[in-house]
Amino acid sequence: MKSVSKMHIILIIIGLFIINVTSYAQNSSDKLKKEQDKLEKKISNTKSLLSRSKTNTQASLNELKIIENQIEFRENLLRNFDNQIRGAEIKLTKKSTQINALRNKLKKLKEQYRKLLMYAYKHRNKYGKMMYIFSSTSYNQALKRNKYLQKVGDIQQKQFLIIRQYEGLIKNEITSIESEKKYKLEMLNEKKKEKEEIEKDKVKKQVVYQKFKNEESKLMAQLREDERKKEILKDKINAAIRKEIANAEKKARLAAEKAEKAEKAKKKAEQSALATNTATSKTTSEVKETKKETTTTAKKEVNYTENTKEAVSLSKNFEANKGRLPWPVEKGSITEGFGKNAHPTLENVYTNNNGIDISTPQNAQVRAVFEGEVTSVLNILGAGKVVIIKHGNYRTVYSNLQDTYVTVGSKVSTKQVIGSLTVPQGSSVSVAHFEIHVVNGGSVQCVNPSLWVNR
Repeated sequence: MKSVSKMHIILIIIGLFIINVTSYAQNSSDKLKKEQDKLEKKISNTKSLLSRSKTNTQASLNELKIIENQIEFRENLLRNFDNQIRGAEIKLTKKSTQINALRNKLKKLKEQYRKLLMYAYKHRNKYGKMMYIFSSTSYNQALKRNKYLQKVGDIQQKQFLIIRQYEGLIKNEITSIESEKKYKLEMLNEKKKEKEEIEKDKVKKQVVYQKFKNEESKLMAQLREDERKKEILKDKINAAIRKEIANAEKKARLAAEKAEKAEKAKKKAEQSALATNTATSKTTSEVKETKKETTTTAKKEVNYTENTKEAVSLSKNFEANKGRLPWPVEKGSITEGFGKNAHPTLENVYTNNNGIDISTPQNAQVRAVFEGEVTSVLNILGAGKVVIIKHGNYRTVYSNLQDTYVTVGSKVSTKQVIGSLTVPQGSSVSVAHFEIHVVNGGSVQCVNPSLWVNR
């Protein structure tokens, strides 16, 4: 009986172990599948952009960057398939080990059950059981023998149920292994297809690359022009933000001066109403002290960092959404990242970007990534129309707009459409330029938008 009880406990432990291992493997598998879905969505976006560019007889540098993204996404997807296949193989090995352990336990249980059946067969005569009880030397011994016979019957029934449970577990594990084998074959087929697609993309990239390689002098001239336009955009954006801050300072100073005048008028009225020279003198002293304090306050410069409750709240909410902000366009592919970027065809040539460039379908709609207030709508040569939105101490900048649907002072909500993109000459896609600036003390600093939007 103790042996059977022990076996029952072992069965429970093995069952829990199987559940934990299966749960861990399932979580890992789910994570890889989610990553696979994201990569496939990115590949679908770049494929859509490339299919549009086929209608254009003259390839662009932007197309080359999209092809590079396509290759990178496919290679990442290939690694994802490798990890999923490896995970399936590990799972298969573990399940095979579990099945062997279950079969060994089942064998032992069946042997024990066989012995119990033999015992039951030998003691099947009810008179034999009665004689076994009546042959007891005492009443207590008779009770114990009767209880023993009852427990033997219970053990037989439990042993039978345990064996059935083991058989069910083994059957489920075998079914699971068959499912994993099928899944593994599907992944291998997908891997083969992706390898073929990567090779096609590399051939396509080489064709476009060679075309631009033969036009290096033209590219260098275009690069210098693009860099000049970037500097103009940078200066205009900084000037707009600083002008906005200067206006806020002026507004604060005017409010302080108005408050000072009101305080003076109030003190003058109080002074006229007082009856005694002492009270008048005291009031005059208070007026001077108040004037001194108010003047000091008025002379204080307003810091660049806004400290109103609304501004602080917006800043905190904006910061809390770092890495989760929506994209400024519904779909697209980042074709130039933040900071230093290697030129796709010119060796040892780099460009600098204050934001990120997202290639997207023609005339795509541009959206606000967070709620805020429009502080500037500019028209800049080479950058189209530019919209700047304030979110507390943060500013988001949207460039290359053809049309704008907001004006200065407009309150916008998250994902609200604020304009549509231009279509560069000779290109079949639009490019959204997006920046994030933070106003901190006396400085305005660019931050990497890739760290803020949901990737």
